[in-house]
Amino acid sequence: MLQCPNCRSKDIGKIGINQYYCWGCFIELSLADGIIKTHQVEEDGSLSSLDDLFDEDERRYSS
Repeated sequence: MLQCPNCRSKDIGKIGINQYYCWGCFIELSLADGIIKTHQVEEDGSLSSLDDLFDEDERRYSS
């Protein structure tokens, strides 16, 4: 099961193909090649990357 690398919540909703939303800390996640990409949704609807806040090991997803 997918777990948020930011808040460790498992309360994740699917919003698209390989796109998810964390209801614990309100960030958007996408999954590509086993790596979770994290984004903050801005007021205008654009996304800002949060990947620089986490090590790649923290963002690795194994099913």
